[in-house]
Amino acid sequence: PRPAGSSSGSGSLERRVPIKGVRKFTAAAMVKSAFTAPTATVFLTVDVTPTMELLARLSERRELAGLRENGTRVTLLALVARAFLIALRKHPELNSRWDEDAQEIVTYGNVNLGIAAATDRGLVVPHIRDAHAQNLLQLAESLSELTRDARAGTTAQDRLTGSTITISNPGIFGVDAGTPILNPGEAAILALGAVQNRPW
Repeated sequence: PRPAGSSSGSGSLERRVPIKGVRKFTAAAMVKSAFTAPTATVFLTVDVTPTMELLARLSERRELAGLRENGTRVTLLALVARAFLIALRKHPELNSRWDEDAQEIVTYGNVNLGIAAATDRGLVVPHIRDAHAQNLLQLAESLSELTRDARAGTTAQDRLTGSTITISNPGIFGVDAGTPILNPGEAAILALGAVQNRPW
């Protein structure tokens, strides 16, 4: 193999970056998902004006003041995650997996909510264990902790496997919509696009 920055013979320089660790694991998971799960994507534009108004009201409530002091606040992601968890009660089949050996659909009784997080080491999907049992404030705290640990690279190994359904938030990068790749073994993933002001 040629060293990084060496000439490929055509007069151009190429740079080679070895893929290992988190990035290697992520790449393998994405390929597995792409070739083992049929995918259907639905795009939906939603008026989130009432949601943004609720966020503004929540930020003014005195009982959240202590949460803001320790760095935790209720975010759009926390509100969407809570709504998602409530919706799963009516649609539990989304919180399922396919058991190839038994030829059965396995529906989980609990929700281990995966949150896709972009880090310097690559994309990771840590999860909040038993997220369905948390109220909005607890969920906001769990999301804050999960994000902080993922960015610092201190997420416990058992939090990186075992999610049952996932939320991805590409909207924080200004992305309107896209097709997220399923976390292997899961039946669904919700992607949040960017919040924008539009005539409505």
